[in-house]
Amino acid sequence: MTAAATPDPLGELTGRAMAREMAEQPAVLRRILSEGAPAIQDVARRIAARAPRFVLLTARGTSDNAALYAKYLLEIRLGLPCGLTSMSTTTAYGARPDLTDVLVVTVSQSGGSPDLVASTRAAREAGAITLAVTNNPDSPLAGVSEHHIDILAGPEKALPATKTYTASLLALYLFVEGLRGGDGAPAQVLPDLAEQLLARQDEVRTLAARYRFAERMVITSRGYGYPTAKEAALKLMETSYIPALSYSGADLLHGPLAMVDNVSPVIAVVTDGKGGEALQPVLDRLRGRGADLVVIGPGHQVEQASAGFVMPTGAVAEEVQPVLEIIPLQLLAYEVTIARGQDPDAPRALAKVTETR
Repeated sequence: MTAAATPDPLGELTGRAMAREMAEQPAVLRRILSEGAPAIQDVARRIAARAPRFVLLTARGTSDNAALYAKYLLEIRLGLPCGLTSMSTTTAYGARPDLTDVLVVTVSQSGGSPDLVASTRAAREAGAITLAVTNNPDSPLAGVSEHHIDILAGPEKALPATKTYTASLLALYLFVEGLRGGDGAPAQVLPDLAEQLLARQDEVRTLAARYRFAERMVITSRGYGYPTAKEAALKLMETSYIPALSYSGADLLHGPLAMVDNVSPVIAVVTDGKGGEALQPVLDRLRGRGADLVVIGPGHQVEQASAGFVMPTGAVAEEVQPVLEIIPLQLLAYEVTIARGQDPDAPRALAKVTETR
């Protein structure tokens, strides 16, 4: 089965939009690989020809987590220094740094947030090479940017972003591969594997039943998995309202470990590769503290945890695993929210386009 809306306690379907959009992810990934890749490669070639000296990444919310993924890719795959911008330095304080030959990548699903548009316009005026990565080629952000990548996700109606997140990850991966002259071949396995993961929704529903009454969650990872941990925490907070704290495994050991007990679950995103290896001492410490440890990762890691979800290993390059790792965590946020009698389609106090300035 694929992701499906679940009957709520009152007998009415809730979460239909989020369920539908999660289920669309394999098709979106295929569309990017078949239709979007040539345009992404073209943008990458034109930018590579200008030899940017470093990269600044600009985003908010879910897109900020996608931008963090791009930071790992750019630094690891290209050796190109990267930073995440603080937009208020430009929009509130009026700073105008010299950005000559700097690549500024702005990631936004809607491309409509005023601060993203203003900071990108200011970056271009300061000499930057500007690239917008959006789901809306007609957006104000795309209009003020020199280059644009359309993530081709199609309209997203649910307030929690799901398909636009995985689409942004894949588009950014293909862009970075284009910068380095690669063909993005490791991404070809993603649509079929995403379909297989969505078909395991019943496993996630079992996890959700275990944690529906959780008062707090901690989510941790290292390397390429860290953006996944941050995005999973955001999804859980915005849909189920459970306080979910995300930490790099290294940062977790520098103080926050003290709050870990055997009641509040700790979700560990364990990538199959160097990031997972770096996380191993953290997993050992968590088990030593008797933590209720949930592992999203390889089977041998799940076997040593309190609970978990086994991810495909071996055939998936570490740098593209985040496109898949988030899927069971999207499903978990959805199922926990349904189990708590809430509608994940319409989290309170949120709007699809957040107009920060």
